[in-house]
Amino acid sequence: METEGTQGLRGTRSGHVPRQAVPPRPAAPPSAGPGGQAFVDWLRAPRTEAEPGIWAFGHRPRPPEEPDRIPGRQLISGALIAFLCGWLLWSLCWNGYLGSYWLWPLFLLTPDSWREAGGAQLAFVWATYLYYGLFALLLVVVFGRLGRWAEVWRRYGAGALRRVWDDTSAQPPAEPHTDPAAWPALREAGAPDIADRLAEEARAGRMTDVDQARIDRAWQSVRSRPERLAAFTETVRREGAAACAHPSGARDLTVRTARHDLLTRQVRIGTTAEDRRNPYAYRGTGFALGPGLLGTSLLAVGPAGAGKTGRVVRPVLESLCLQALAGQAAVVSVGAAGAPLAPDDAFDVVIRIGRPESEYDLDLYGGTTDPDEAAGVLAEALIGDLVVTDPVADTRRAATALAQLLGPYRAVHGRFPSVPELRELLDGGSAALGVLRSSLEGSAQAALLRELDARERQSGRAGDVAALLADRLALLDRPAFADFFDTAGKTRPFSLRALEHPLRVRIDLPERGHTDASRLLTRLVLAQFTECATGRADRSLFACLVLDDATQTVTAESLRGIQRLRSANAGAVLTLRTLEDVPEPLRTATLGAVGCRMAFAGVTTWDGARFAEVWGKEWVETRDVTNRQIIADEPLTRVVHTVRRLVTGRAVTAESVTVRTVERERWSASELAHAVPAGHAVLSLTTVRGDHAPPLLVDLRE
Repeated sequence: METEGTQGLRGTRSGHVPRQAVPPRPAAPPSAGPGGQAFVDWLRAPRTEAEPGIWAFGHRPRPPEEPDRIPGRQLISGALIAFLCGWLLWSLCWNGYLGSYWLWPLFLLTPDSWREAGGAQLAFVWATYLYYGLFALLLVVVFGRLGRWAEVWRRYGAGALRRVWDDTSAQPPAEPHTDPAAWPALREAGAPDIADRLAEEARAGRMTDVDQARIDRAWQSVRSRPERLAAFTETVRREGAAACAHPSGARDLTVRTARHDLLTRQVRIGTTAEDRRNPYAYRGTGFALGPGLLGTSLLAVGPAGAGKTGRVVRPVLESLCLQALAGQAAVVSVGAAGAPLAPDDAFDVVIRIGRPESEYDLDLYGGTTDPDEAAGVLAEALIGDLVVTDPVADTRRAATALAQLLGPYRAVHGRFPSVPELRELLDGGSAALGVLRSSLEGSAQAALLRELDARERQSGRAGDVAALLADRLALLDRPAFADFFDTAGKTRPFSLRALEHPLRVRIDLPERGHTDASRLLTRLVLAQFTECATGRADRSLFACLVLDDATQTVTAESLRGIQRLRSANAGAVLTLRTLEDVPEPLRTATLGAVGCRMAFAGVTTWDGARFAEVWGKEWVETRDVTNRQIIADEPLTRVVHTVRRLVTGRAVTAESVTVRTVERERWSASELAHAVPAGHAVLSLTTVRGDHAPPLLVDLRE
């Protein structure tokens, strides 16, 4: 059956899906995800539509905010004091310490004959008990109102009783047409036997959350193309929960380090702090990220050791890998070799640049056959970071110079040049250019000859960008990379054109001794990703690029590419130690190009000022309290004030409160630099639909 590229294809070029980089695991799902009854309970758990970033699994909205809400300690102490006062008054009355004065209403309302010898004394006894009851009820009402007992019951007693009732009461079994574990969509479509088969797989513990998400994804494709229904039902009937498997054969990750909910495609990364600066609806709720937020791209800034990799990048990458196994996403991760991102078996393709044992190679030209497109991407990677500082660097001129060489070379050799060959052409070597010219003169390629002539005229002139391109390309023309970036078909190059398939790709960069080359390669991958993600014919898969370190990667062109990802069902996750790693003219634009911004504990005040500027200001209510000394004129009042000053050590004052509404920064630069606790981060959110969330203080340790 058709599975939208989730089965059976080989290769690494556009339109082909490579197999897993390590031997596939057994078909039986591991115990990382929920299975059996736990899986059924996970399916049936409530998920509430909430504000952006709130962990929807089991979320219950908070009750409406009460601005005059009494603190819990004050409420309990007041209720206890009122109870003790009422009990004391009742004891004094009951034990006769107040005499019979409290009984005068009883004497007033009953006949004297009831209290005389031979009278209706039994009636008086009953009247007395009734009076005691009414008096006790009066005490309860009076002191209950004084102690706010109704508020105590509503806040603590009723909620606890309701939870106990929910836990002990038997829940009625869910109906098949409403039970998520019974696959009601399949039943409504006229396939009850398939729904029964999948429900049995779930109850027997042979289905996990990844299986459910993957089969549901395949079912959605069947609904859009009904001719696939027969093949889908046959596959599910034959393979059960293993149907429509990922090309790698994997049905889960061996290890999960975060909490995931594949029904909402969220990963929980922390808890929103109970802080006055956080909106009331967010306080104390779980915080999560998903494609709806990552589709606007995420920038995380914080010093080394702040938790960017372990508490944000790895959970997000893990979630995207799970979604790729479910046929919902494609992910590309770029980081230094040895970075704790995810194990090798979590990826289908692992490219270890600079290491001979690497099974895959990186396509230097992004899998394109268009010389102009290849030249534009390569120019951005080579000198995109120099445009701001070097007057010679111009990506448009660089792209033109490269296209003048790539076009003729491809026409002659049927492929693009390798790194040494391209470097020689950029250096203006007469031998290399002569071979190209002689080959073109023997064919009807007049236009390409003119391109070559123009390149020869410009070479050697002052300010020729080709010399700068050759110098930067020399970073890749090193012995460590001799076996990489091959264009002659000797290796297995991987192209980001394969993002139309649910791939999991990791690219390890050679950080030690090749820092500049690693940053050049990071810019190359970013440029290729934005070009390929926006150029996909099928954008049903969410594509995401995760850069564990984006130092000297952000350029003016890459920012424009990141902004285009939002409309292409794609996004990027970038981390920086400081905004100083971005050229000065681009720092504000960098924060403006992404929809989700994170400032970790430990950022500098200079970085904090940038975040404070982009987050803007809000109207807040301030209270100014003024104390003025009271000067008494009366002699008796003076004596009282003197005694009070001797006892308290302070003069008698009167308090004056002024309430004003002023505009203040949501988070100031000083607060971001000094008031964010360790293990926390402040982040703002924007969804692909345009919903916003103000800066939130989030505890990433919970």
